[in-house]
Amino acid sequence: MQVIKGLDKTLQIQNSIVTQGTFDGVHTGHLKILKSIVELASAKNCKSVLLTFNPHPRQILQKDDNSIKLLTTFEEKTELLKNTGLDFLVVIPFDKQFSELSAEDFIKKILVEKIGVDTIVVGYDHRFGKNREGKFDDLKEFAQKYNFHVKEIAAFDIEMSHVSSTKIRNSLLHGDIETANKFLGRKYFLSGVVYEGNKLGKTIGFPTANIKVENIDKLIPANGVYAVEIEIENELFGGMMNIGNRPSIKGAKWSIEVNIFDFDKDIYGKKITVYFLSKMRDEKKFDNLEDLKIQLENDKRKALQLLKIKNIGY
Repeated sequence: MQVIKGLDKTLQIQNSIVTQGTFDGVHTGHLKILKSIVELASAKNCKSVLLTFNPHPRQILQKDDNSIKLLTTFEEKTELLKNTGLDFLVVIPFDKQFSELSAEDFIKKILVEKIGVDTIVVGYDHRFGKNREGKFDDLKEFAQKYNFHVKEIAAFDIEMSHVSSTKIRNSLLHGDIETANKFLGRKYFLSGVVYEGNKLGKTIGFPTANIKVENIDKLIPANGVYAVEIEIENELFGGMMNIGNRPSIKGAKWSIEVNIFDFDKDIYGKKITVYFLSKMRDEKKFDNLEDLKIQLENDKRKALQLLKIKNIGY
């Protein structure tokens, strides 16, 4: 997959099968659309193209809304898309000026003149252009005017619920990892650099790696205790993660920390990736460290059972 950033004048892709959108999370709905354009491109001897935006349009159009969080950073999204068979990922820098582009100008100046669209494949609720004014009927009208084809993918369900990035975000914010993972078609993950904490966990037999997620726009699931998988230098480990304020520890600040099973190496300063399996419980305040230790032992047993069920190898 070739990644093209910006709409340079030299960009000219001919005979392309195109889809367009933010594709945050690259979830199962996105994958269905991408599979369709890759197969169609192969059948018609064309190039498959995903036209996407960076930053996310809502971050520009709703600048004062700090609640907008992403399922995938741009780098994560790019890596996931490499496994789809796409020929080109075209990334448009989204800014206020671009947001003023009318629906017809978007079709003519970008899809037709820059990307040489043969067919555009869109989902059932596709909108495009300034203020999302362009609808499917408009797309069909422009297709006749500019001589290209339109293919619509109808609404599809997962157990009577439409897949969407918004529903996945809401699931994660409520700690419903199973639903989020089902819609994603994979485990939700976050990456961060390990930094040195107060080492209290080590004194009760549960050392933790404190993680700083570098991209402030990355969505962090709800506070609580989770069964997780941890990837460290291409090796996977089981573990359990706490997200929150650690109410049992006086003066503790909000943090993300993970206890990695059967692991005792120094990883300060290293980047690790955590994959979420299930939320086990909410945070709870304990009267003393001994009670906290007993709870952590119970949490570990539950996490090991979940890891075994998920065939992680424990």
